[in-house]
Amino acid sequence: MPEQYLTVARAGVHETEINRSRFLCALAPCATEREAQEFVARVRAEHPAAHHNCYAYVIGADASVQRASDDGEPGGTAGAPMLQMLLRREVRYTAAVVTRYFGGVKLGAGGLIRAYGGVVGEALDAVGTRTRKRLRLATVTVGHQRAGRLENDLRTTGRTVLGVRYTEAVAIDLTLPDADVAAFRGWLADATAGTARLELGGEAYGDA
Repeated sequence: MPEQYLTVARAGVHETEINRSRFLCALAPCATEREAQEFVARVRAEHPAAHHNCYAYVIGADASVQRASDDGEPGGTAGAPMLQMLLRREVRYTAAVVTRYFGGVKLGAGGLIRAYGGVVGEALDAVGTRTRKRLRLATVTVGHQRAGRLENDLRTTGRTVLGVRYTEAVAIDLTLPDADVAAFRGWLADATAGTARLELGGEAYGDA
């Protein structure tokens, strides 16, 4: 798993005009390929009169799923440069749809490549990105008498608490950067007088 990746901060649309053609780039974070396909379908439904709704998306922290479509533009002039812009900017779990309303002036292959790739880059700048880092899932188990104070301490020191489960003891689920695990063990022992137990689980990505 890569240590981190970028994804779009939110869904958004950026519009630009090139030689009288309108280019609208819609971006959205997508957790799965199905979500990306559904996003593409929604944008197409919003612009039924557009001449082209070209798309590209990258799913997976390692960019394992890459898809692109020229949607009627000359082959390789729309979807491919859109995809290359996402990859060049190291953006993952993101779908981009560029809707073009033709303005009557042909751009040529080079012009189309610059236009489609460029509007995706502009949209990424306008919408913004956020970093997702690889984290370790962990569970701290502690007695009821210390649980409330410990949970508060975890939150006030910036730890991401995913949930709290109350049974015979209290289990607090959280995430930790791998590099912080050793230091966290020491902090936890001091904070609970050695009464808490730390169990490490799998890996996930979270906000940096």
